[in-house]
Amino acid sequence: MLTLIKNGEVYAPYYLGRKDILIADDKIVFIDDRIAVPENFAPIQIIDAENLLVVPGFIDSHVHIIGGGGEGGFKTRTPELMLTDITTAGITTLVGLLGTDGTTRKMESLLAKARALEEEGVSCFIHTGSYQVPVKTLTGKIEDDIILIDKIIGVGEIAISDHRSSEPTFEELAKVAAAARNGGILSGKAGIIEVHVGDGDGKLSLLHEIADKTNIPIRHLHPTHINRNEELFKAGIDYAKRGGYVDFTTSTIPQFLEEGEVKCSKALRTMLDAGVPVGHITFSSDGQASLPFFDSNGEFAGLQVGKVSSLFNEVRDSVLEEGIPLETALEVITSNPSHVLKLSNKGSIQTGKDADIVLLQKDTLAISTVIARGQAMVEKGITLIKGTFE
Repeated sequence: MLTLIKNGEVYAPYYLGRKDILIADDKIVFIDDRIAVPENFAPIQIIDAENLLVVPGFIDSHVHIIGGGGEGGFKTRTPELMLTDITTAGITTLVGLLGTDGTTRKMESLLAKARALEEEGVSCFIHTGSYQVPVKTLTGKIEDDIILIDKIIGVGEIAISDHRSSEPTFEELAKVAAAARNGGILSGKAGIIEVHVGDGDGKLSLLHEIADKTNIPIRHLHPTHINRNEELFKAGIDYAKRGGYVDFTTSTIPQFLEEGEVKCSKALRTMLDAGVPVGHITFSSDGQASLPFFDSNGEFAGLQVGKVSSLFNEVRDSVLEEGIPLETALEVITSNPSHVLKLSNKGSIQTGKDADIVLLQKDTLAISTVIARGQAMVEKGITLIKGTFE
């Protein structure tokens, strides 16, 4: 199948100007100022992108694809993610993981859901494990999971500085990091640890200790929820300045913001102003996770559910409200997570890369059309392909 996107203003995510893009099957095969279609040529779908911005498909590196939660009992286990939630948010690649619940949520189910989403049209990878240490794997060994199972690219999310964590020691977390790194080296994958950071006083101290006392490169430790509160955010600036990557969580509720959570769009502006290279910052949604809140005694008081739609909403706010250039803001959900996760075919519009493309309205940055692996999933705001049970 051939598809030609014409007359669009392309951000790859760096600015390319007005270009035409030719897609064959699931790959970008040609980019030029103007691509003409010969007479009596093979059938070709033409998408007119006049007055639209053409950008890479978004990468959401932290999603609870089979649901999460459970902090308020069995009835608070959140539901699985559906295909149209993903595609209407402009997401073409996502990474699934387990969270607090590593008992009723299983790695087998996580892997099956990832494969199901692939069959439905998007790209999906996963991490092995959950909040807990020792890590519950599929094969019995972290290295074997990463090396032998195609979809597994790292470990996580391992919880630190949180009342729900298993309180891993330096030695325990260092061994997990070493296993993840070795698995990554031997398989050509990222081999990162996705680290959930809570409100605890320890903040990022365990990660600094690993970077200081071991030979494990700091890039293998990917802390998320860095915008959770002002103190952790400040610690995140220091961590990024020493060479680490930091991840902001876009899903939130008004109560969290009132209690000191830093809105992602503002957090991006602040970190850039503080001298943190944009290449060290990623956004992820924490989609389908529970957003629980607890009373002063640490007792569960209620929850809402994270939304993958929040991912691009915060990028858009970064541009429209914080004045960050579009090509810079796009990096945190395209080329940056592609680099952190070693997904070499994702995150940019280049010849030979996967044909994951989003068309945006030029004035409002609203999502118009979404193409995943060469297949139009959403066109002019209308969903074309739904999930099996939607």
